[in-house]
Amino acid sequence: MRVMTIVGARPQFVKAAALSREFASREGIEEILVHTGQHFDANMSEVFFTEMEIPRPKYNLDVHSLGHGAMTGRMLEGIEDLIEKERPDVMLVYGDTNSTIAGALAATKLHVPVCHVEAGLRSFNMKMPEEVNRILTDRISDVLYCPTDAAIANLSKEGFDGFDCEVVKVGDVMQDAALFYAQKSKERSTLKLEPGFVLCTLHRAENTDDPARLKSIVEALESIHEESEVILPLHPRTKKKLEDYGMNSSLNIIDPVGYFDMIELLKKCKMVMTDSGGLQKEAFFFGKYCITLRDQTEWVELVEHGVNRVVGADGDKILNAYRKFSSRPSSKFELNLYGQGSASKNITDHLLQFTSKH
Repeated sequence: MRVMTIVGARPQFVKAAALSREFASREGIEEILVHTGQHFDANMSEVFFTEMEIPRPKYNLDVHSLGHGAMTGRMLEGIEDLIEKERPDVMLVYGDTNSTIAGALAATKLHVPVCHVEAGLRSFNMKMPEEVNRILTDRISDVLYCPTDAAIANLSKEGFDGFDCEVVKVGDVMQDAALFYAQKSKERSTLKLEPGFVLCTLHRAENTDDPARLKSIVEALESIHEESEVILPLHPRTKKKLEDYGMNSSLNIIDPVGYFDMIELLKKCKMVMTDSGGLQKEAFFFGKYCITLRDQTEWVELVEHGVNRVVGADGDKILNAYRKFSSRPSSKFELNLYGQGSASKNITDHLLQFTSKH
């Protein structure tokens, strides 16, 4: 079985690490790893391949720092050429980035079956480019690997029961990765941390491109920082926006971190505040409450079980959620919401069955 895997952004490197390791443990699977270049600098890309022992990509398209249309178009062109050259049996795409939709489109038009890992997630906000990417990718995929019951329910509501595709609940490959690498992070992390801080990440365009939203979030973080240190690994884009808007900050701002450093931050923080999708789940994996700095979340089960609060950019809501979680014991993290480390095995087992029939 020849599998072409498309990655381009940090969360995809983490997911690919888990599944590529499972592929390598089986006979008869050849993986052709393609890096689109979407995240390209050393801290956002190279460090993951080095630290996590992910196989080096066979190809790097080096497409980055462009608008959505130009970026997706160039990725589509490059991936199409590689499909013609490598003739894979299946195309594997992850998540909801421009790399995801480019890989799915290129494969579909060349009649290569598309398998979408992390299918069925919905924020129900069509202004988010990620929402557009994931909906379109789901619709043209042959196999939809869903992490949760909620994801399967979303697809059913959208009519996928009547489409020519397979919908499979497999669990979440990010939990596979978190469980595996948590055993290695202490030795490999470069950070020296005292427990008890608040971990924050902030990068989505809905927050960074709106000065009023960004100002409201930063002011709330500043208030929290007066009583609990806020550590903010700062995305390059967010850093530039803060400079452009003339926003100074007393937060503990550090450069973007690798995966092992992020795991140690998660282990030692007392709470997470983020507009990232993946970090909401990683907070849960490490038993930490999460405050989501967005107006919606795809991970509705975390909200339903009381371990995540969605607050948008409202300063009062941010502070209120912080106080509520600060006084709440960590007693809700034993739930099996994401497969507890079996997703990569489940996906590989199904892929082998799928390709044997096709």
